[in-house]
Amino acid sequence: MPDQYLKEPRLVARKFLAKPQHEGVGAVVRRSIGRFELKYFDPFLVLDEFSVAAPAGFPDHPHRGFETVTYMLQGAVTHEDFEGHKGTIEAGDLQWMTAGRGIVHSEMPASQGTQKGLQLWINLASQHKMIEPRYQEMLSKDIAEAMRDGIKVRVIAGEALGIKSPIYTRTPTMYLDFSLKPGAHLQQFIPKSWNAFVYILEGEGVFGNQKSQPTTPHHILLLGPGDGLEAWNKSSKLLRFILVGGEPLGEPVVQFGPFVMNTQEEIDQTIDDFENYANGFEKARHWRSESAISLDF
Repeated sequence: MPDQYLKEPRLVARKFLAKPQHEGVGAVVRRSIGRFELKYFDPFLVLDEFSVAAPAGFPDHPHRGFETVTYMLQGAVTHEDFEGHKGTIEAGDLQWMTAGRGIVHSEMPASQGTQKGLQLWINLASQHKMIEPRYQEMLSKDIAEAMRDGIKVRVIAGEALGIKSPIYTRTPTMYLDFSLKPGAHLQQFIPKSWNAFVYILEGEGVFGNQKSQPTTPHHILLLGPGDGLEAWNKSSKLLRFILVGGEPLGEPVVQFGPFVMNTQEEIDQTIDDFENYANGFEKARHWRSESAISLDF
């Protein structure tokens, strides 16, 4: 790729396997960020690869102080919130939800069989934690794609292979879905000050150093310092992974389940707001999702 040249490719600083655990009601997630080995990778709070089949799912629950990014890999989930916003996120679709001061919503399987996807939680800086909630949604057909030299990229956020995503990232973020054919070699720039990681979805790849051992699915690789990622597919099958990077916030993090603030006092206030339907949670008082009513959650 002659028009891209990395002076200081990032090496893999840490690597581990995301093991299955139970979450929600009957759902299974492979959590890589947000577990005991890796509580926080600034600005990222959680990365889940989820697998869910009806009637299991993620019934009515709140969020405050961060963003959730849902990217479907297989099947579909139905989303509805206490503002009346609802829809179906199908394979390849994206939902970028800024919870801000507060959202109560549900995420439930929309079809038969197993639904699979990724959910990433991105922290918000203190001055943005109490902003109004916002959605950015894109159908699979509208996500920017480019192909070159055996590499295909879907640009969910940020820029790659000369194309940009229209998604606005309040915490500056890149989110790229790469597929490399056998023999392909990738160089992708990452801003030097950002934290970045790779999560493997399919196949096996070599990352950072040509001589390193190939990495297989469900592994997360935390990248060290440098100006970008170098990756190779030395196998005979397709390699698919996401590359995610973000600008660190460098702020204290106090988390209580689905609430993420900067101080314990703010968490106490959030719990109080939620229990008393105040400061962004007013509409939760009389709301239950249609799925919760039909399934009697």
